[in-house]
Amino acid sequence: MNIVFKTKVKGNYKDVMERFDRDLFEALKPSVGEMEIIEFTGSKKGDRVHIRFVKPLKTEWISLITADGVDENEAYFIDEGSTLPFPLSYWQHKHIVQKIDENHSLIVDDITFKAGNPVMTALMYPAMYLGFAPRAKIYRSYFGA
Repeated sequence: MNIVFKTKVKGNYKDVMERFDRDLFEALKPSVGEMEIIEFTGSKKGDRVHIRFVKPLKTEWISLITADGVDENEAYFIDEGSTLPFPLSYWQHKHIVQKIDENHSLIVDDITFKAGNPVMTALMYPAMYLGFAPRAKIYRSYFGA
């Protein structure tokens, strides 16, 4: 299953990507439930993000940054789940910042996920959508619209 969100923000694409740090990660925490950031080493290949959900269910989520790059049109990094909460069995999140012009960028959250079977994957879609849709407002507040 794949979900793609696109948000236009102020800022040069390289500068926007440089701000994908722990402060932004804190700002992007879901408003529902309770989550702790156990480890956040960055957004470059080899870095690691470990979060613990405390409420409503206690569970761990560990993602590894498996790729990153920058060229004349975009910057990106990819995180892939290594330890995922039930019922997820696969997670890949491409964080892409595309150049619109020198002062504006497009943040693309390209998320692919699977659960234990196709029915469970389909049932996860609304939760994933609702969990990531609020990022647009947070991005516009954080970077400017």
